[in-house]
Amino acid sequence: MPGALQRPAVVTRVSELIGRTPLLELAVTETGSRLLLKLEMYNPTGTAKIRMARAMIDAAEAAGELRPGGRIVESTSGNTGLGLAVVAAERGYTFTAVVDNHACADKLRGMKALGTELVHVVDEGTEELATAAREELAEEIARGQDNTVFTEQHNNPANGVGYFPVAHELAEALDGNLDVLIAAVGTGGALFGTARELHRIAGGFTVIGVEPKGSIAFGGPAHDYYQSGTGTPEGAELGALVDFGLLDEGVKVGDVEAFATCRAVARTGLLIGGSAGGVVYEALTRLSALPPGSTMVALVNDGGEKYLDTVFDDDWMRERGLLSAEAEHEVDELLTKLRGNR
Repeated sequence: MPGALQRPAVVTRVSELIGRTPLLELAVTETGSRLLLKLEMYNPTGTAKIRMARAMIDAAEAAGELRPGGRIVESTSGNTGLGLAVVAAERGYTFTAVVDNHACADKLRGMKALGTELVHVVDEGTEELATAAREELAEEIARGQDNTVFTEQHNNPANGVGYFPVAHELAEALDGNLDVLIAAVGTGGALFGTARELHRIAGGFTVIGVEPKGSIAFGGPAHDYYQSGTGTPEGAELGALVDFGLLDEGVKVGDVEAFATCRAVARTGLLIGGSAGGVVYEALTRLSALPPGSTMVALVNDGGEKYLDTVFDDDWMRERGLLSAEAEHEVDELLTKLRGNR
């Protein structure tokens, strides 16, 4: 049987390309501790969330809630919607995505190109994050409709199950030698789904969750933030998949630091998304404090190509007070120092 890191030479569906994503060693300390990035942007649609999108549809089919010709409805900031759009197109389902304009425009364009019906909950031109309103409308659209399922990613157990393969890929690639797993916390599926299964198959390690400043999963104060597809904004309920029993530490990273990290990492040749920037920032700042020879893995759940007109656009950043040459310089210096040890 082929290992988790192998794939068939030829596949017949885009979804068969999900998984088996690479690990990139970004930084190493003088004492041999290393930061590895699990590059989930190498999944179809450039994001980890297609893993759980497929798992949620699989679960709905298995439960008899979704049958041929059915309809899928989801509230999404973009990446989950892209994954659902791909699997829906393959299996002949109609997909309705309830969105707001906090999502990057390229995500919305991508869903539409894949045949998705987009339903907006806020007026065009506003960047308001409207998670609670999106979910209420998605539930309303699906309610009482035959052969229609609201996948409800924040409370769907299949979300976490969709990330079990990440645990097996890490265990195989690292032979079980993992000391710290760090990732963004939005729905909670990626970090806690991976951590739960990895604890089962590979033993103990530290789990660190990262959310934007302004998100409320790890406490207040609440305020607006620009990292998309992550966190729990004020007014939204914490997802059922966020498992504090698996969490060793929850931390917050501001937009300025997260986006400065994206821009600094780009100068090494790698484009990562905004929330991934927050994760990598936190990982880099604590790497040198780890015991010698430690291995830290950061889940990079999104690539940066969708953010060329936001995070990587000086004018967009400057207009929102997010552009900081000082913050970028600090990350550049830290990266240069740590990458010099490789």
